Amino acid sequence: MAPQTVATAHADPGPSTKELRAQALKLADQLEQMTEQYNGLKVKLQQAQRAAKVATENAKRQEESLKGIRDKVGALAATSYMQGGSDPTVSFVASQDPQAVLDQAATLNYFATQDSTKVLGLMQAMQGAQRARKSAEARAQQVAQLRNQLDSQRKKVSQSYEKIRGKLVKEDPTQLTKLPTVGTGKAAQALRIAMSKIGRPYVWGASGPTTFDCSGLTMWAYKQVGINLPHYTGSQWNAGTHVSESDLQPGDLVFFYSDLHHVGMYIGGGKMLHAPHTGDVVKIAPMGGRPFAGGVRVA
Repeated sequence: MAPQTVATAHADPGPSTKELRAQALKLADQLEQMTEQYNGLKVKLQQAQRAAKVATENAKRQEESLKGIRDKVGALAATSYMQGGSDPTVSFVASQDPQAVLDQAATLNYFATQDSTKVLGLMQAMQGAQRARKSAEARAQQVAQLRNQLDSQRKKVSQSYEKIRGKLVKEDPTQLTKLPTVGTGKAAQALRIAMSKIGRPYVWGASGPTTFDCSGLTMWAYKQVGINLPHYTGSQWNAGTHVSESDLQPGDLVFFYSDLHHVGMYIGGGKMLHAPHTGDVVKIAPMGGRPFAGGVRVA
């Protein structure tokens, strides 16, 4: 009997740091394109919102005009009704769907032959109000569609970038400084500046530019973008809008412990940049190692 050969399974090695960085840089190009698409959709959304507002206000004005003319024509319709006639004006004023009455060729012909500015005014106001309402509804629909596109775009950008960035941080956290920080606002700018201080030593009471304690790092970073924060975690806790952990964005302040004695800057993917304690340096670390107290959006 021939001896059996036992095959040894070998796990495929994961991508190297160099490969991950190449993927991340390629994604950064895609991220830039998607960001511009996002910006374009944002502009269109603002335009649609303004147009919808104008159309809605126009419809309201037409409705007011319609109401006044309807009151004036009411007497004419009542007189015609009491006389037992089949005056199309009666149907027009009383109908739940005046446009359907107007769409009848006989009715349009009747109105065309009348020398009544009141009746013609009512017809024009009704048609104008309906056109304005339809325009407002169409614009509102467009706004809703654009909003959905924006939400989808935001998720696509965030998810794709966080995925590749998470892999790279797992391999080598220092590589994160070579990638773009998601966001263009002051919070993202402050985070980018703070990340340039990775490796700088923690010194109690220090607030830069070469050494930092935890609140000194966040204070210094935000000062570089024109935002003044106090050098105290308790005061920084009240320096902006509180946000939940699930709503954190890059650059938001993240606080830990019930007495709020430690603060860092959120990076994304459950990680933060912070100055930990004496004997350590400014570094990237998981947020999960400390009891999370809350987040604050300063900008």
